[in-house]
Amino acid sequence: MTNSKNLLLIFTRNPILGKCKTRLAASIGDKNALDIYKFLLLHTQNITKDLKVDKWVCYSDYIGKDDYWDSSHYRKIQQRGIDLGERMANAFKDGFDTGYEKIIIIGSDMYDLKENEIADAFNFLDTNDYVVGPALDGGYYLMGMKKFNPKLFKGKAWGTDTVLKKTLDHLRDEKYFLLSPKNDIDYYEDIKDIAVFKPFLKK
Repeated sequence: MTNSKNLLLIFTRNPILGKCKTRLAASIGDKNALDIYKFLLLHTQNITKDLKVDKWVCYSDYIGKDDYWDSSHYRKIQQRGIDLGERMANAFKDGFDTGYEKIIIIGSDMYDLKENEIADAFNFLDTNDYVVGPALDGGYYLMGMKKFNPKLFKGKAWGTDTVLKKTLDHLRDEKYFLLSPKNDIDYYEDIKDIAVFKPFLKK
């Protein structure tokens, strides 16, 4: 761990057959969906391991052992809360209560996301109070802030195409920076034309 005042929260589902990428699995099967999710986990580890910030991996069901996340680089915690909003809010609050000054959250299934883009997002918080990475499906793939704002995590239908709009409505009077839109991976249509995923679709 570093002595950084910056914290990256990585929200991840435990890679359990039949419990991750369920919308994708409906088209390609549980095994292929799990293999793709493991590939995306490894990608997320690759783009975060060298970032000069502290990193917490927030597991959905239980804290993983001997997995992609090396305990010397990542602090491992379990998500707490009823829904995604409450779980994210608790993670942000814990981070600010610990003394971090800039906190960014990402998921673990963004193939389009690169290391330098996460680093840039922290830099945008030098001159903005919030940074948001819009996903093409109407959600967001990244959210960052310099002060805890619980209202951002309430009153949202998580997993729907209204999340980004409602989030930006809440930020209307705040100073925020909007990153480039990106494609997150939930459905077969999200991966069918991307070469790196072709081997997973032929099994």
